[in-house]
Amino acid sequence: MARQMGVAAQAQPNQRRHFSQRTRDNIAGFLFIAPWLLHFFALIAFAMLFSLGISFTKTDLLTGFTFVGFDNFVRMWNDPLFWKSFWVTVYYTFALVPANVIVALTIALLMNQKIVGLGFWRVIYYLPSVVSGVAVALLWGYVLNPRFGLINAGLAAIGIEGPRWLYSEEWAVPGFILMGLWGAGGAMLLYLAGLQGIPTQLYEAAEIDGANAWHRFWNVTIPMLTPTIYFNVLISIIASFQVFTQSFILTNGGPNNATLTQVLYLYRKGFQDFQFGYASALAWALFTVILFFTILVVRSSNTWVHYEGELRK
Repeated sequence: MARQMGVAAQAQPNQRRHFSQRTRDNIAGFLFIAPWLLHFFALIAFAMLFSLGISFTKTDLLTGFTFVGFDNFVRMWNDPLFWKSFWVTVYYTFALVPANVIVALTIALLMNQKIVGLGFWRVIYYLPSVVSGVAVALLWGYVLNPRFGLINAGLAAIGIEGPRWLYSEEWAVPGFILMGLWGAGGAMLLYLAGLQGIPTQLYEAAEIDGANAWHRFWNVTIPMLTPTIYFNVLISIIASFQVFTQSFILTNGGPNNATLTQVLYLYRKGFQDFQFGYASALAWALFTVILFFTILVVRSSNTWVHYEGELRK
């Protein structure tokens, strides 16, 4: 009995010391994340809550706030320019995202081969993704120029009359899509990492079973790349719905609002017309749309995303 009491007495200080160390570790952890928490609450959470609040008001941020309830959202629902910007953005997003997957994956497959100057080509294909959006827009403004642009000059060389691109209602958004595909290097890098992470044993086993190159690609490469595809699709959808620079720099939403994106329309209402209440309502509508498609992709991932070693019922 005495021995047990002695052991218990020794255990109590050890437990206290252990708890004290854990507390110190927790404090250290909170201190490390404190700058991010401060940034989040001061600049993000506060801004979002403030935006939500003024979306129910009529204000220019200078002459006070007038509470209008849901009037801004009702106005938005009946605003033809809002719906125009919505469908332009949807068109751009759902044309660019799958095209980006195909182009980036194709480049990654090429960059995963043993070719001369492999490092050089990888850098060349990746560079456009780190160039400033304004610089890219200005560059493509020249490339897509209908009179002396590089694309139309190439088409003219083979006897094809090129479209008017950014000066045409039908071809302006496809021009933006080409612009977006030029920056596929970031997604390419992720696909390349995914390709290099696929175990070679899977290809060897498939080859032993008689699978040709196409079957190995479709039944080994694609399933093993689905986590990377899932991530890229999710990020691309979020980014594409926020497209702004191209339409602002090159077309200002024209011609005839053919490139009026949701963020550009929001910008006009907020920073040109000073209708910050309505602009905030537009921002929350955009947030809701992005959230909806994000949840849709996340929920659907259970049916098509496969992880190595995962067992499914």
